[in-house]
Amino acid sequence: MTSFPAPTPSAQADALDRAAIDASCRVPVLLFFASANFWLFFGSIFALLASIKLTNPEFLTDSAWLTFGRVRPAHLNAVAYGWASPAAIGVAIWLMARLCRAPLRHARILIAAALLWNLGVAVGIGAILAGQSTSVEWLEFPSYAAILLFIGYAFVTVWALLMFRERRPGHVYVSQWYIFGALFWFPWLYGVTNLMLIVWPVQGSVQAIINWWYGHNVLGLWFTPIAIASAYYMIPKILGKPIHSYYLSILGFWALALFYSWNGGHHLIGGPIPSWVQSASIIASVMMLIPVIATAINFHMTMVGSFSALRTSPALRFTVFGAMSYTIVSVQGSSMALRSLNKITHFTHYTIGHSHLGMYAFFTMTMFGAMYYIIPRLVRWEWPSAFLIKAHFWLAASGIAIMVVSLTVGGVLQGLELADPKIPFLDIVVRTRPWLHARSGSGAFLFMGQLAFLLSFILILLRAGRRREGPTLLGDAASRRS
Repeated sequence: MTSFPAPTPSAQADALDRAAIDASCRVPVLLFFASANFWLFFGSIFALLASIKLTNPEFLTDSAWLTFGRVRPAHLNAVAYGWASPAAIGVAIWLMARLCRAPLRHARILIAAALLWNLGVAVGIGAILAGQSTSVEWLEFPSYAAILLFIGYAFVTVWALLMFRERRPGHVYVSQWYIFGALFWFPWLYGVTNLMLIVWPVQGSVQAIINWWYGHNVLGLWFTPIAIASAYYMIPKILGKPIHSYYLSILGFWALALFYSWNGGHHLIGGPIPSWVQSASIIASVMMLIPVIATAINFHMTMVGSFSALRTSPALRFTVFGAMSYTIVSVQGSSMALRSLNKITHFTHYTIGHSHLGMYAFFTMTMFGAMYYIIPRLVRWEWPSAFLIKAHFWLAASGIAIMVVSLTVGGVLQGLELADPKIPFLDIVVRTRPWLHARSGSGAFLFMGQLAFLLSFILILLRAGRRREGPTLLGDAASRRS
């Protein structure tokens, strides 16, 4: 019989400290995670309805509440502010507490933030479905809903400052750099654009510039830093070895901060905006290859020699899938800024495939990976079913792959045909239908995967199944036990 050495006193003390930190995070983090999964469920339903309406416009048209012009923005906002933002905040809270090496304090601030945020999301989506949308993409919530989000988020920022002040003396980790960047960039983005587009709207083409300054930066300066911070923590932690290069991670952070905020203008290439804005955006988009390559090298070199862990660790499998997708979507985004490609892909489904590659394959899969790691430590119970975890991964991975491939290929063909004046526009619309059917089918895969995760989430909260001696793994033996 194999015997293992007893833990040293310092290791036991570290384990007790981590357990105390996790216990202090339990209520606020689980509250954000629960609300995120709630809104992801409804956001996915809205997505399926909107996708079906692209090929069957008469579907559910008897009710104004369910028309495409309301269901589609309801989906976008439910995912962006109902799922992605609470998931990001929950992960950021836990990472901050762990990296500050101190138990979470002022939990009531975070609970109030979660309640205000979710009230704002509920009011905003209800307003969109009732026909009170602002019609500004990514900012469809009316002002009376947006202010609730802003106040709730302000509470999170205040808590983060208090938490950082109370940290134990020691090293400031790269994940904290990304988290603090995101926590301070988002209120600036959300506040300024709401004031300039909704409260005191500017005039003319400046509206489009500000709209896409926000629409692009909310992805790159809010969701992206949180996901990268999570990956920088999860990959080394699960593998039990340090990140490949601290200096590459710092290069990636500052290059992201420097170049990304200029990228939004490439959505308006060929539009009625100053040429210098378009050119500056193209240059900045290409320069984004610097932080992307630096981050990709760091993740890959950290994984070298440990790829076998992907077979067993659910958190690592989702996180690495997300990290790989970050590289792909970023390189694709830089190429889309080039005028030669942009003139083909602009106004096509190619752009929609690109956005789903970023928001789902990169961000959402990374958040799932973080949740698979964090939640058992909060609940002090392991995931009850390896089968559900594997079903979730393969349904999500295959679903997003089908969606991205179909919209990418269909979008390129659509763009080439739009550039040919001899082809009637209606013929082009008809030819896109098979690709849109594939999109709807892939959406069904994603929805089923999310149902598997939601079921796992409910079961672990209820502490269903028998107590496990170790973590739930995805190997053959673990699968048979489940």
